[in-house]
Amino acid sequence: MNDSPLEGAVREQRLVSAFVEMADTLVDDYDIVDVLYRLADHCVTLLGAAAAGLLLADQRGSIQVVATSSERARLLELFQLQADEGPCLDAYRTGEVIEVVDLSAAKWRWPVFAPEALAEGFRSIQAVPMRLRGQIIGALNLFGRETGPLSGQDLEVARALADTATIGILQERAIRRGEVLTEQMQGALTSRVIIEQAKGLLSQAATISTEEAFEKLRNYSRNNNVKLSHVAEQLMRGEVRIDAL
Repeated sequence: MNDSPLEGAVREQRLVSAFVEMADTLVDDYDIVDVLYRLADHCVTLLGAAAAGLLLADQRGSIQVVATSSERARLLELFQLQADEGPCLDAYRTGEVIEVVDLSAAKWRWPVFAPEALAEGFRSIQAVPMRLRGQIIGALNLFGRETGPLSGQDLEVARALADTATIGILQERAIRRGEVLTEQMQGALTSRVIIEQAKGLLSQAATISTEEAFEKLRNYSRNNNVKLSHVAEQLMRGEVRIDAL
């Protein structure tokens, strides 16, 4: 990537901000869903991915879609789970980075998932396991509109962001001692359900797409420094007006 000095400086500053934000999970209370949504956003903003999604597993190995950068990515990740095949699942199961530089050449590997991803306009995928030593708790999926790999530097950034989030999640689990990842996972899924309900409510009330509704919820969350799940709860309880979003 041939950035100008200004572009390089801006990117470097954004990288620093992203890692500081991820590192905050190590020392402060945090909402796991909000952290993972931000991780997905950072991957799109910093690495040029068209979309990003994250899968997280409980201690029994049941894996769920927890955060995505867009509604399209969420539906594709759900399809991947339903089909029980795809690069993100392979990254989780093997603990290895799965690089797909040309998805059209991988139909033999994922005969159900690959055509669906191609139909959505994606041509390449990089899947990064969320792991700490031998423990794997999920995977990060980066979707590209063009064929070709991520640069080595960008792939290292993706791995570092995923590793930092993983350490934060596992540290929180260790601090709670008696509380296992299943409980944390349940909390994440509960938040996700509330967010989906709020998206639907806002979409219907404002006559906009669920994608637009999701963006409005996230913008309100960021602008008011309120956790995304809390904004969703407040909207569902009528404590936040539709026009305020």
